[in-house]
Amino acid sequence: MAATTSEPSPEVSALPVGSPAPVTARIASTATLESRLAAVTSARTINYYPSNAGWSAMWTAFDAGRIEEDMAKAAALGADNVRIIVFPQAFGYPTPKAEYAERLRKFISIADSQGLTVKLTLFDWWSGYSDAAGSAAWAQTVLTPYADDPRVLSVELKNEFVSTDPAAVAWVSALIPAVRSAVPQMPLTLSVDGQSGAAGLARIKASLVDTPLDYYDYHFYGNSERALAEIRRAQSAVSPDPIVIGETGLSTATSSEGEQAAFLARVYQAANVAGVRSVAPWTLYDFADGAIPTNSQVSKVPAQYRFGLYRADGSAKFAATVVRAAWQGTPMSEEVLDLGFEASPGSSPWRPYLADEGVAVRARDMGRTGTNSARFTGTTRTATTLPSVRTSPVTPVEAGQGWHAEAWARGLDVTGANEIALSWFDINDKWLGQNTSKRVVAGTTDWTLLTVDAVAPAGATSVQLHLKSGDNKGSVWFDDVALSPVPADGS
Repeated sequence: MAATTSEPSPEVSALPVGSPAPVTARIASTATLESRLAAVTSARTINYYPSNAGWSAMWTAFDAGRIEEDMAKAAALGADNVRIIVFPQAFGYPTPKAEYAERLRKFISIADSQGLTVKLTLFDWWSGYSDAAGSAAWAQTVLTPYADDPRVLSVELKNEFVSTDPAAVAWVSALIPAVRSAVPQMPLTLSVDGQSGAAGLARIKASLVDTPLDYYDYHFYGNSERALAEIRRAQSAVSPDPIVIGETGLSTATSSEGEQAAFLARVYQAANVAGVRSVAPWTLYDFADGAIPTNSQVSKVPAQYRFGLYRADGSAKFAATVVRAAWQGTPMSEEVLDLGFEASPGSSPWRPYLADEGVAVRARDMGRTGTNSARFTGTTRTATTLPSVRTSPVTPVEAGQGWHAEAWARGLDVTGANEIALSWFDINDKWLGQNTSKRVVAGTTDWTLLTVDAVAPAGATSVQLHLKSGDNKGSVWFDDVALSPVPADGS
């Protein structure tokens, strides 16, 4: 379950930055396709539903006062754009209801009052592909008031489009020209779900040669340790058209708040290296029990309630600090990884490996510096592998790149194998090998520095740092970990 501690989240340590924070392109008072496209592909976008009214309930239980408070919070975080989803079932189909059109107008006005532009997504929870004409008429009615409105940056025609469905492809092929006729200066896009990835983007582009999109929306929920390779694969699938990362995140129902923060830090760093300028966390808030309509399968998935940067009560998770720093143009250092074990357990991204053979606990009485360290006691092992605690760097991995890892270790009646290691993986999560340090000397020792210097092998797209202890009848402590790429000049 998600951590609910009220302890303050640790601050993110930032590396010095030699260049100013990125400036999002703002569109002129008269919106053009070019100005909107420049703005949406560099926007600091947040995905949004109110914490008490997710999905279609945002519209059926529309609360302008709460929305205004939430938009102010998003703006204070650093967002300059908000993505919202418009549901035909809620708005009325085939003719939108006037009261819902007014709610959309009101939302856009509220967002604008807080300095936020809007991205619109249409046709979520939709399978009415046989009615292309009705869909086109509905979309034209919803969008025409915003044809030249600079407050609206783009339109995603269908959330997480299924490009393997011929009926869906035929439907969207008819929808695109109809929408362009109504809003010719509006950039159009489609998104793919986290499973479809680059292959899904490639299928969409190949299916729409005669009715092309303006940019592509990539939803990334994969392994953040190899985010750079996955993002580059997505870019290649639709090149030379641009992509944005329209959704990304990690649920704290299944992972710690520290893991969520590290996940987002890795994605932002990888996107920066790849030249993708717009990365949108899913979502601003966790959702309260009952906030997601029960007619949706989403409501039955516990993880869907805990993707927020803020808890449902409005308090910030560590991830909010990471996103704020990223939107300020400040690269996070590896300190976001809790390398000194001083964070609260819920704010730490360290994960156990082979826990049945031994688990590292946070020792509060044996820190080399600070107060805490990680301690293994009485471990076993498998025939080939040692239990460990592991993390991965924020900096993305590329083959041929040098890496340095270190950790201080001390032992009490130590036996067996106690060491640190770098384990390398390719884009398909295949293990490529590892590099290990010297071992902690048997018996009782004071703090000793363990180091690993290695070059990422061919095909490597991610690395894990493991602090290992196996067949150890005594205790070993690890502290003051460091993990970083080696500059090309070796300094």
